[in-house]
Amino acid sequence: MKFFADTADTNDIRELADAGLLDGVTTNPSLIHKAGRNFLEVVAEICEIVDGPVSAEVVALDYDGMMREAEIVRKIADNVAVKLPLTIEGLKACKALTSDGTMVNVTLCFSANQALLAAKAGATFISPFVGRHDDIGFDGMDLIGDIRLIYDNYAFETEILVASVRHPIHILEAAKLGADVMTAPPTVIRQLVKHPLTDKGIEGFLSDWAKTGQTIA
Repeated sequence: MKFFADTADTNDIRELADAGLLDGVTTNPSLIHKAGRNFLEVVAEICEIVDGPVSAEVVALDYDGMMREAEIVRKIADNVAVKLPLTIEGLKACKALTSDGTMVNVTLCFSANQALLAAKAGATFISPFVGRHDDIGFDGMDLIGDIRLIYDNYAFETEILVASVRHPIHILEAAKLGADVMTAPPTVIRQLVKHPLTDKGIEGFLSDWAKTGQTIA
């Protein structure tokens, strides 16, 4: 499963990339606002840090507006994936852009039916929001399982990009279900490395090493 960071913080992105933990990045208008930087500039910087797909979202809601904004966004770098909302206008723009060789991430997916439409429109990625699904009393992982089954049934090439990830269990369950990609905040990705027995083991090894009176030099 590929790991994307859901952030516009270039410091976090560099740290994760240096650790070999990053295959791409997703951004959205809320993350750009949080970063407090110019949208085009920050996306360009992220594209220089990572080789994989960097999702940059349009804000227009009509087809013509989406296509105008997509034309600007996709010129930033070759690894930009234009992020579009899951609406009829968004699907229309998705079809046009992917037919022209542009990567497209269709976002705000909350049903398997929506994911089926995005695949038929040629989406490169579909972003089902598991955390927000959980928030309203549904199991977000059931949604991932349904999409995986449908895509496998018909050999769709659209990649399932699990989004709205809130904690490490979301990542574990997504991997078990065969999701292609997950995108999570850097804080959640860092949590994956933590285990009390790992910490205890390190503490014990260092204690025993100190008793040897040796150094590695």
